[in-house]
Amino acid sequence: MIIENIRKTFFELYGKKEIEPVVFFAPGRVNLIGEHTDYNGGFVLPCAIQYGTYLLIRLSNDGMIRLASTNMKEELVISVTDIFAKSPGKWTNYPLGVMDQFLKLGFRMTGMELLFSGDIPNSAGLSSSASIEMVTAFALNELLNCNLDKIALIQLSRRAEHEFAGVNCGIMDQFAVGMCSAGHALFLNCHTLEYKMIPMKMNGYTLIIANTNKPRRLADSKYNERVAECQLAVACLAPYVDISRLGELGYPQFYKLQDKISDEVIRKRARHVVSENQRVLNSVNSLLRNDFVQFGNLMNISHDSLRDDYEVTGIELDTLVDEARKIKGVSGSRMTGAGFGGCTVSLVKNESVDHFIRQVGEAYTLKTGLKADFYLAEIGDSVKKSNGLH
Repeated sequence: MIIENIRKTFFELYGKKEIEPVVFFAPGRVNLIGEHTDYNGGFVLPCAIQYGTYLLIRLSNDGMIRLASTNMKEELVISVTDIFAKSPGKWTNYPLGVMDQFLKLGFRMTGMELLFSGDIPNSAGLSSSASIEMVTAFALNELLNCNLDKIALIQLSRRAEHEFAGVNCGIMDQFAVGMCSAGHALFLNCHTLEYKMIPMKMNGYTLIIANTNKPRRLADSKYNERVAECQLAVACLAPYVDISRLGELGYPQFYKLQDKISDEVIRKRARHVVSENQRVLNSVNSLLRNDFVQFGNLMNISHDSLRDDYEVTGIELDTLVDEARKIKGVSGSRMTGAGFGGCTVSLVKNESVDHFIRQVGEAYTLKTGLKADFYLAEIGDSVKKSNGLH
């Protein structure tokens, strides 16, 4: 049992077997469509998956905060009176960033012992960072009796990623981890935070996540560059239309105004965001009709836009998508996450799953020299206190 193994490690690290830690779990997420729209105030359609982050946590009275992970070598011990400082490239930035946000809201930290353990592939673009942030925020909120609601925890976790990890992310990842429900996709307006749960009746289809296993670090990628490019596009269009973010712009408006953006690269970035926004709306309608053929087609068009207009794919992601589309029974395939490596998500007929994994895996290795990992995604629940049955 997963939790029993983590519990054993917890007591090896921290002792005191007579005092049980409390167990929490936060999922990862896969974004079905709506990529690089969240920080533009647009629409997204993610779902939670069964992979995620466990946190075993126990309060103490010695005034020390102890952080450890079964996935990473680095451990950290600091006093509750210390200034919470960033450590470039360290996983501890994510829980420390969350604790820092609690302090800024006027809450006091106490001594505690934390052990994290995750089965989300590292650097796969499935929101391992948001999973760590949200499980930390949810646990602290409960154990320290802070009484913050989930939206506040989501916003707090996003600020932590901005300020501690240095990634100018939108709110989708934290929102999906905090609000998704099993068997549903989350249709979210990232500007207003209005959301709706969309049933995912799989009707003989399986979601397959394929990991390129290309080393990738989001903060060091061109992610922040894309954020800046979108802001430039808004600056070019703002004299002609009353917008502060690209997500406010409908495609017909953009089509009429696109020549106002003189830089071709900036124009392409804006075209992706505006057209992707419309694809999310079309996808929601497809799912409500249980039309997985049309939904898959929208996934395909999304990837092509991310490849050609937003330029965030690369040979590894493109190879996985190209090979996936050759397989009979594949409705659609696209990159998911920020890009520059990470994962694809494909909608595959159940009877084609084994063939898909074998054929796509072999072709990918032949063309890139890398070995892809494949995961059959189950659409799961949001962050929660665990009952120990996982």
